[in-house]
Amino acid sequence: MFAPVATLLTLVHSVSGTPYVLGGDSPAGTDCSGLVSWVVNAATGRPVYGNRFHTGNIEQALLERGFKYGTQPGALVVGWNSSHTAVTLPDGTPVSSGEGGGVKIGGGGAYQKQFTKHMYLPMPVEPMPVDQPVPPEGNGAQVVLMNHEVPP
Repeated sequence: MFAPVATLLTLVHSVSGTPYVLGGDSPAGTDCSGLVSWVVNAATGRPVYGNRFHTGNIEQALLERGFKYGTQPGALVVGWNSSHTAVTLPDGTPVSSGEGGGVKIGGGGAYQKQFTKHMYLPMPVEPMPVDQPVPPEGNGAQVVLMNHEVPP
């Protein structure tokens, strides 16, 4: 089960500004690996809090959650080294904690030069919302052109 990108964005926006707390795992504060744990747990259908990992066991934790080695466009990407980690959402939004403060949206995310390891979670393609044409008084489906005009 994978969470939609919109769910991950909602989570990230709701925790943006959370203070940096080493080892933290609550809305009161977290560190870099706590934030990455939250996003990864949400993406894989796990409870967000209470199942965190750290830079020492991140590789095993990501493998257990279905991640693959490397990076891939449109995937949830995690980058790390022995002392720091960050994540980039499938839509390209970078997120981190501990880079001069608490949780923030922006910055280098998973693609920072300092990261020596990367893993990604392939995410299913989300269909684009399609406007449903309105049938004109029971005469079948209405045709709508690309420029949103209705032919005569």
